[in-house]
Amino acid sequence: MAKILISPLSWGLGHASRIVPIAKEFLRRGHAVTFATSGRALIFLHNEFPQCETIEFKDYPAPFTSTPFFAAKFALYIPAMLKAIQGEKKETDRILSQKKFDLIISDARFGVYSKDIPSFFINHQLRFRAPLFFKPVDLWSEYFHTYFHTNFQRVIIPDNPPGEASLLGSLDVSNQPATNKIAYYCGILAAAEKIDIREDIDYLITISTPGGPNYLENKILKQICSLSGKKTILLARPEENFEYELFPGTIVKSYASRKEMNVLMNRSKFIITRGGYTTIMEIAELDKQSAMLIPIPGHTEQQYIARYLRKQKWIYSTNQYKLNLTEDIKKAMQYKGLPKMTKTRENVKKLYNEVFAQCL
Repeated sequence: MAKILISPLSWGLGHASRIVPIAKEFLRRGHAVTFATSGRALIFLHNEFPQCETIEFKDYPAPFTSTPFFAAKFALYIPAMLKAIQGEKKETDRILSQKKFDLIISDARFGVYSKDIPSFFINHQLRFRAPLFFKPVDLWSEYFHTYFHTNFQRVIIPDNPPGEASLLGSLDVSNQPATNKIAYYCGILAAAEKIDIREDIDYLITISTPGGPNYLENKILKQICSLSGKKTILLARPEENFEYELFPGTIVKSYASRKEMNVLMNRSKFIITRGGYTTIMEIAELDKQSAMLIPIPGHTEQQYIARYLRKQKWIYSTNQYKLNLTEDIKKAMQYKGLPKMTKTRENVKKLYNEVFAQCL
């Protein structure tokens, strides 16, 4: 039995969610898994895997901003991030001095690795995406990523290989030979699982609103009455606990557990969401053909993915400030949905056999 350390970034639940199927595969094969993360990701993984050990391990703040001064903020953020990565590496070394592990998996945490233990890096970005008016950041970020990638044995990219079925376009393609040499495109990694259940929810709307109501939430609540059928609106407020009927057929919930979220997505005919990449993979995993994205302003990754998927005519997207639910849904219904692809269960088995098993 091997001991595995898995450390996902805690910017939301996306990173923690996509390592769920990997952790399940290790456990299925009799290995022991320890999670090192913080915040909601730590709570989520503890609830998902109560039998596994958890270590509180904080990470660095996200550099996103909805202001027009992205370039300035990002430039100021770089020294702080480099310092945070150094601190992360020191904390990793401290943990490894106290506990023995046979393999390390870092999901987007550049400082979680060891030269003495097989270490693997999971990320769907091989570059940062800057606003169009500040493209030099893209080139610089490739060098940044490659510099840290060389600390790992492989860089595991949860997407189909570059080509017609890629869900990320140029976001997960590098021009750096050192990164390409160790890159492994494993296909989608989704915590969602398809279940045999009737699609009886016409619209499932998920809104990221940490800290309370925001612009998009208020706008959707005002417009939702224009849609007919059964609707469920999910808010990102795990610290609260409420559910109410806005009007007949429309339910508003403060939060849904991973298990409940899986059921709701399976029941849904049409999904409206912010458009984080983890959600995109879940839409693909469940073969949902009707969806619409409303990326967070200033979140350059979400904005790029939304533009790319819209250009491919797979999933429609719109700006939250121009949102018109009735008209936008009509447009979204004209899109063809994501292409068919190999599902998570098969992808994880192949990843284990071709990458991890070689080190265990």
